[in-house]
Amino acid sequence: MSDLALAVDIGGTKVAAALVTADGTVTERRVRPTAVSPDPEAVWRPVADLVSEVRAAAGTARVAGVGVGSAGPIHLPEGSISPVNIPAWRRFPLLHRLAELVPGVPVRLAGDGSCAAAGEHWRGAGQGVDDLLGIVVSTGVGGGLIQAGRLVAGPSGNAGHLGHVVVDLDGVPCPCGGRGCVEAMSSGPSMVAWALGAGWRAPVAAPTGVDLADAARAGDPYASEAFRRAGRALAAGIVSTAAVCDLSRVVIGGGVAAAHDLLFPPLRAAVAEHGRLAFLRGLTVTTASLGNSAGLAGAGALVLAPEAYAGRGVASLT
Repeated sequence: MSDLALAVDIGGTKVAAALVTADGTVTERRVRPTAVSPDPEAVWRPVADLVSEVRAAAGTARVAGVGVGSAGPIHLPEGSISPVNIPAWRRFPLLHRLAELVPGVPVRLAGDGSCAAAGEHWRGAGQGVDDLLGIVVSTGVGGGLIQAGRLVAGPSGNAGHLGHVVVDLDGVPCPCGGRGCVEAMSSGPSMVAWALGAGWRAPVAAPTGVDLADAARAGDPYASEAFRRAGRALAAGIVSTAAVCDLSRVVIGGGVAAAHDLLFPPLRAAVAEHGRLAFLRGLTVTTASLGNSAGLAGAGALVLAPEAYAGRGVASLT
């Protein structure tokens, strides 16, 4: 049997772990809610349990390494993370904690957006595209860049972080502490908060993006406007990034992007409206083909295809 990678995907709402094969197949996928606690160790314990469970599922097969994608920002070269949506973890030493848990193999860390971009480029909707932006729209908004066929994560590991591109100078506050970021307008919680403030009467006390999508499909004007507003904000960030990086494709995944029937029409219209220069007109925007496994596949690629995906900007312990 060929080598496996143990892949971990850490987000503000859920944590996932799986085994990834050399052809990008994600197996033994397990998911748990991200713990909500002010205690860093209380957040870590279910992650550790999940990793141990998946490691045991590998049986006698060789695990070549651990790849992890995390909500950011991340801090290189120390391998720590400070996810905006996990307040208990500020410079949490994730790389070292995973290395203690799975000793004797390389452990590599990148942002969750970088891993999603790597996964889609390696085995998904970005195959064969040399210059790509991958976006995850969920509890937050993350992104990752492929340039000249390689993952570009930057000196701090945070390149491509589209969620904190400013698209409204006088916009609403963002969880990052800034104002007018893409994430402040296009993440699931931000969309729900805006719709509630505008007058949406949610069917439950704590509505989610799924409830908002259901309402939009039923014709609720506030829910529909939340998706239109989110799509246009994403488009502004996409066009700006494409103008800087000369991109040819954008691949969008994540929980909110699952409602692509609501999000993509205003998004694509706004990309066409604002991307008027000739080199921007060929930009294509598509859904992620790997679905919620893109980040895990990309985390596996950090281990199984390091020549393309584990360069500068990826923290590593060997």
